[in-house]
Amino acid sequence: MALGWKRKVKYEGGGFSEEKPPPLQSPAPFLIISFMFQNGLRFFIKNRIIVVSKEKERKATPMAKSILLVDDEPLILKGLKYTLEQEGYETDSALDGEEALAKFFAGNYDMILLDVMLPKLDGISVCQRIREHSNVPIIMLTAKGEDMDKILGLEYGADDYMTKPYNILEVKARIKTIFRRVNASAAPEDKKVIRVRDMEVNLVKRTVTLAGKDVKLTAKEFDLLQLFIQNRGKVFSREAMLETVWKYDYAGDARTVDVHIRRLREKIERDTSKPEFIFTKWGVGYYFTDKD
Repeated sequence: MALGWKRKVKYEGGGFSEEKPPPLQSPAPFLIISFMFQNGLRFFIKNRIIVVSKEKERKATPMAKSILLVDDEPLILKGLKYTLEQEGYETDSALDGEEALAKFFAGNYDMILLDVMLPKLDGISVCQRIREHSNVPIIMLTAKGEDMDKILGLEYGADDYMTKPYNILEVKARIKTIFRRVNASAAPEDKKVIRVRDMEVNLVKRTVTLAGKDVKLTAKEFDLLQLFIQNRGKVFSREAMLETVWKYDYAGDARTVDVHIRRLREKIERDTSKPEFIFTKWGVGYYFTDKD
């Protein structure tokens, strides 16, 4: 029905009839083009402003953290890359173990997400090689139920692990947790360096020396040592350490703590059978000596 037309009914020849509306006329072509152009221009400008704003915001982010993603599934890499870049991280990727090592030694990354099952060189071997040169945080990605992969990953220096399929929100949460602990440097001036016998722990630089020699610890190993050395004599259960250091529920998998404690002892104890610093309270947990 034409716009502005009013319905008309008249009586003729003993009956009622309704006047037909005039045919619907299309607006002039130039009006259509003008409408489309104006609205299209508004849409383009609006979205261009949003895109440019996001680009400026992303570029303005100081010292964006760089994460190396290693997985032989391109779709998984694409999903991780998109999600993490939306969070403001810079990402790089590798499809196999050899490429991962090549990129690691050529670049400068703040964290590595590393799959275990990789072609050419498996993730465990990659983790072991990296640990010989760096303490960069490493999160291992393992197949569901592969407990041995988790244990081996932790044995060779991984800071954390996740099982596939994983929730991307959990991935982001764990990444933030590790970065938050690595970057924590708000200790008071008089507590930046803690000395126990011939051990010196710098809480800001996150370094450890023993008898004047540097001790290389992973991020999680340092977190555990810091928890112990700031609470000397206090016994921590495995569950308490999971909650304090890892900041999320490990579904009762206490082996994570045991593996990290054992690796930490191997690095700071002269004789693990006769510990000087970290002791076991059988049936309860672990504690750091309160004797100088």
